[in-house]
Amino acid sequence: MNKLLTGMVLGLLAVSFNAAYAHGEAKAKHGGVVAKASDLGFELVGTPTGAVIYIDDHGKPMAPAGMAGKLTVLKGSEKSEAELAVAGDKLEAKGVKLAAGAKVVAALTTPSRKVITVRFTVK
Repeated sequence: MNKLLTGMVLGLLAVSFNAAYAHGEAKAKHGGVVAKASDLGFELVGTPTGAVIYIDDHGKPMAPAGMAGKLTVLKGSEKSEAELAVAGDKLEAKGVKLAAGAKVVAALTTPSRKVITVRFTVK
């Protein structure tokens, strides 16, 4: 009887873990790197002139109106920074380069003065 109960409990845990894991996986919509912070999704995408960040709220695009911040890119001992500004439906940072393996930190401020820190690793 104990083996049966143990098996049932382990089975339920496995099912609930998989459901939570599947829900938490976000896919890149713009070919970038995805991260989550403050219950929002963020996608960092390199551009010829720098980088952009798209924001979504539970899978729906979110306009970054009133948001601002700074993007910091660390690659080995090199560090570059750029201001993030609203550019249509995304935030844009000009003058940074996203190389494979770089660590990127976006420090964002919302219109309500909430600070959100988002960390990415460029693939």
